[in-house]
Amino acid sequence: MRPYIKGSTILVTGGAGFIGSHLVDRLLDMEAKEVVVIDNLFLGSEENLSDAISRGAVLYKDDAEFASSLEYIFERHNIDIVFNCATKALNYSFMNPSNSFETNTKVILNLLELQRKKAFSTLCHFSTSEVYGTAVYEPMDENHPRNPTTLYAAGKAAADLAVETYVRMYDLDAFIIRPFNNYGPRQNFKGEMAGVIPLTAFRILNDIALEIHGTGSQSRDFIYVHDTVDAIISVYEKLHRGESVNISTHNQITIKEVVETMADAMNYKGKIIQKPARNSDVFCHNASSEKLSKLITFKLTPFSEGLNKSIEWYVKAITKG
Repeated sequence: MRPYIKGSTILVTGGAGFIGSHLVDRLLDMEAKEVVVIDNLFLGSEENLSDAISRGAVLYKDDAEFASSLEYIFERHNIDIVFNCATKALNYSFMNPSNSFETNTKVILNLLELQRKKAFSTLCHFSTSEVYGTAVYEPMDENHPRNPTTLYAAGKAAADLAVETYVRMYDLDAFIIRPFNNYGPRQNFKGEMAGVIPLTAFRILNDIALEIHGTGSQSRDFIYVHDTVDAIISVYEKLHRGESVNISTHNQITIKEVVETMADAMNYKGKIIQKPARNSDVFCHNASSEKLSKLITFKLTPFSEGLNKSIEWYVKAITKG
């Protein structure tokens, strides 16, 4: 039987990042006995965990790519459950493809080896919609072919295969959640690795011209981060070992619409520059949430509401910084 979150000691790799830090908050709300975080702060920040640390979460500023770093934590904490959120941003794979791939594969292999040796009971692995590549058919369900177009996505696809294979070989209690395009408070807004929503907010607040790559007709299935965390917690007790599930809205919006909507909402009157299309940019992400809907009762934040909450957070965070 899978251990309950309440009363368990839980490790979150990448837990100082965007989705990971929101998950840490929720695990504490659910009265986990102890929440331990390992994060190399590549994109995550200690500030994302300020409330969680004040509530007793433990942060190790270290790198889960090193097996010895994880072993150090397991020697000091009796871990029951691991949520693997550790990764490097998709955009990073355009700058350092090899390291992006290595991060996505090394961390999961380190964890699977620890689980194989019975260091902990249950593993929830975070995959990504990027493993599917551009849609071959719509909506994209869990049986959609995996056709990664970046080394980030290739590393994630390899990690998924590793989880599935370790489950078959060693009967491990591990499963895969596959979030689509998350947005919301705490998403990185700095530098080349920022996603389109935080980057657009940053540019507007700093009076920098907005940019759209290609035609802007690329579509994404944007989901508010709190909805993703709700879904993860809900499927935790229901998804069978070795299985995967999409976490999505079953909707899509184009990048052009997102940028123009934000420009209107933030009263931006400047230019929107059309830049050359990026190689390997996924064109369409229209996800099926049918499997998720059969597993759990799933409430979604309307995109307009989530976007307004995100903008409000960015205005405070960016003007403060």
